[in-house]
Amino acid sequence: MLNRSPHITIWAGTHTNLADEELYESTLEVTISRDMRSLIRVAGQQQALLLVLSGPRLGNRTVLSDTRVEIGRGSNAGLVLDADSVSRRHACIEPNGDGHRLTDLGSTNGTYVNGLRVKEHQLKDGDRLQIGKALLKYLAGGNIESAYHEEVQRLMSFDALTGVHNKRYFEENLRVAVSTAQGSPVSLIVLDIDHFKRVNDTHGHMAGDAVLCATALVVKATAAPEYLFARVGGEEFAVLCRHTSLATAKLCAEKIRQAVASNLPTFEERSLPVTVSLGLAEFEPGSDEEPEALYGRADDMLYRAKDSGRNRVCA
Repeated sequence: MLNRSPHITIWAGTHTNLADEELYESTLEVTISRDMRSLIRVAGQQQALLLVLSGPRLGNRTVLSDTRVEIGRGSNAGLVLDADSVSRRHACIEPNGDGHRLTDLGSTNGTYVNGLRVKEHQLKDGDRLQIGKALLKYLAGGNIESAYHEEVQRLMSFDALTGVHNKRYFEENLRVAVSTAQGSPVSLIVLDIDHFKRVNDTHGHMAGDAVLCATALVVKATAAPEYLFARVGGEEFAVLCRHTSLATAKLCAEKIRQAVASNLPTFEERSLPVTVSLGLAEFEPGSDEEPEALYGRADDMLYRAKDSGRNRVCA
């Protein structure tokens, strides 16, 4: 017997007083209502889905059948994404053979698929679309119910833009690491992209997103695989280093700083030099310090690095 599934709530820290546009850079608390019977019916009919991965409509799923779906800010759009970065008539998706074709409708900020700007694109299963600041994922017809479950689980633990762990997952693991230290030190690295607002103001938000993704990729490749790396804010990241002294974590932080500085991310054939500032703190076993206080000390060191000229490590 199939029963209507319960609501799934995705919890995450949300900044207050955010402008509408900034909501697309935050993970929100939303409730996704799933009807198992409708999902299985969609799968049985081999219908594709478009799943919203970020913003106020996080978790929204639009069934793509044999009719054209327009995406935009206008109230007449089939999928309304209400943000200034989205044009009133931004893009459309229409059936094409056995699949669907995406077409940009002359939008101001462009339409991107898997990080590349497109005018037209034949969609493939798993393609990631960027419409303004909104991120979406195309799930081809087939085992939609399984794919939907998997994507919802990812939304609960991973940042949609960069693909690294999100703030919610990081905070849970930081709390566990501190409470179970038992004689082994825990160090924390907090890093922030220098002059990130200047990138957005000069080159646009799409370039800013490219910088975020490129920086995340470099840090993930540089930090030890046993460390937990997460995006914890707009341009702020953190590395949780279990069983690691402050001295060892500082060596890791310096490697990260150098790796980011030597990396030159590009956006539409333009090089965008990037540096980061990093702050560190160590939790000493036996201490009664709360995880929030540990993070606060690392964050204070981050701001000391910025006040000292940026592109440096402070501990």
